[in-house]
Amino acid sequence: MYSAIAANKRNTIFIMALFVGIIGAIGWAVSYIWYGNSSLAPYILAVAAIYALIQYFIASKLAVVATGANEIQKSDNPRFYRIVENLSITTGIQTPKVYIIDDPAPNAFATGRDPRHAIVAATSGLLDIMDDSELEAVMAHEMGHVQNYDIRVSMIAFGLVSAIGFLSDIVLRSMFFGDNRRNNDSSSNPLFMVIGIILIILAPIIALIVQMAISRQREYLADATSALTTRNPEALEIALAKLEQFGRPMQKQSTSTAHLFISDPLKPGFFSKLFSTHPPLEDRIERLRKNENKF
Repeated sequence: MYSAIAANKRNTIFIMALFVGIIGAIGWAVSYIWYGNSSLAPYILAVAAIYALIQYFIASKLAVVATGANEIQKSDNPRFYRIVENLSITTGIQTPKVYIIDDPAPNAFATGRDPRHAIVAATSGLLDIMDDSELEAVMAHEMGHVQNYDIRVSMIAFGLVSAIGFLSDIVLRSMFFGDNRRNNDSSSNPLFMVIGIILIILAPIIALIVQMAISRQREYLADATSALTTRNPEALEIALAKLEQFGRPMQKQSTSTAHLFISDPLKPGFFSKLFSTHPPLEDRIERLRKNENKF
């Protein structure tokens, strides 16, 4: 467990460095083609570094907005809030802020830059179909993400995915609506068009690869953490089976936040299965069953 936490802290630095490198390289290439030189490269790299730092502090807030989650107090939903409080006491971490998403699709997520600034959320659909032990198992899974610093890695990945998508959108708009009053008239340069198209194609692929790389093993680890915390792996098995049975796409869907959830919140399809950020629920259930005696 401690090695996983240390690895996640290292991965945070690696992902931020990767982000700065990708954005800097893209910015340099676009600057060179548009203006015929790389004089803007240091400035673009500096902006990328600043953006990465900003994302470190605000990405969790952006994720909350993107999912439509609303913060609650204990009086708003005593049952849900007390379960989170009790798990915090059990794991010895600060009680995170608690949110509910008004959505009939059963799901839950955790985010934040560290356990002291953590957020956990569940949909109204999840609260409706889970009994107390099952809800405790699901939230222990999410608290496992907090304990293991998965939330920090996922949050940085969310910022990375959002930034690459935003940059691709800017390039696309510039290709078709950009200012043509440039010295080298590079807006009509075929090379610029090719690079712009490549950026647009690669952006979602990079986003999916990042999400896949950080999410699948993290889900297995959080499942194990939940079983160790509650000493009740069967409750999580039943909860995951319910997610498989009653699962449906969430009303607010975003590929950039999909990897945060305990179950894939996106509309099922060929490509969503091929590039899923989540291991199949049946595989997670089977893994829990095989290891029941070890928890």
